[in-house]
Amino acid sequence: MSDSDKKFKLEAGYLYIIPSYTLCDLTCTSFLSQYFVQFFEESLEGESLFPANPSILKVKASEVDVINFRRLIEINPGRGINRSDNPQVYEKHVYYKEYQQLNNHQNLSVFLETQGILLQFISRFTLPEIFKKKRQQFIPEKILDAMRFVQANLHLPLTVASLAERANQNAEYFSRTFEAHTGTRPLAYITQKRVERAQHMIGASRHSYESIAELTGFKSLSNFSRTFKRVTGLSPSAYKRRINSSYSN
Repeated sequence: MSDSDKKFKLEAGYLYIIPSYTLCDLTCTSFLSQYFVQFFEESLEGESLFPANPSILKVKASEVDVINFRRLIEINPGRGINRSDNPQVYEKHVYYKEYQQLNNHQNLSVFLETQGILLQFISRFTLPEIFKKKRQQFIPEKILDAMRFVQANLHLPLTVASLAERANQNAEYFSRTFEAHTGTRPLAYITQKRVERAQHMIGASRHSYESIAELTGFKSLSNFSRTFKRVTGLSPSAYKRRINSSYSN
């Protein structure tokens, strides 16, 4: 397994995590048996624990990790990749919706235990030597509300002025406050979230690039293509080819 920085040979007794939007190649020339879980990292403020340029991380597993994986499977039956072992088949939005429906049918006890196990796995990758966490700070409710609104309304023509109006603040003051508490200006944040949504749709849906551009709020296909390449380093078509290449290895 390799990303843009390094290559890993998967070893028994280790945990690996591939953060969202990490382009990587997976190759297996013989046989490999592994525990595998795919989950969505969500937070109220829409920020990931992992860096803006994510990469594969590796840590030594403990006996508790093995027990937790077995327990996760036990309390979440029917979560296997049942239709196909080809990511081009199972990594589609229609199947993600089915998985989400299974989540929605969990009782409270199973939900809390599942979340607890996933958080334990994530905690293994937050050791000081491999994880650089930003200094925690208080984020005003008006800024959090703006971040949530952006996440839920990427298809709309979002502007700093409209977000500032929601917060009942002057646009320049809102922009400065947003940057002070998030590290980025509002327009840059909107662009990043639109590109992230587009990345997911390119990999998990059959939407055309024109449709993806519209659904993620870009003014035109050309604007979408230019912005996508500026943020990711790849054009939408090159990004899709890279994903397909990873699947076929």
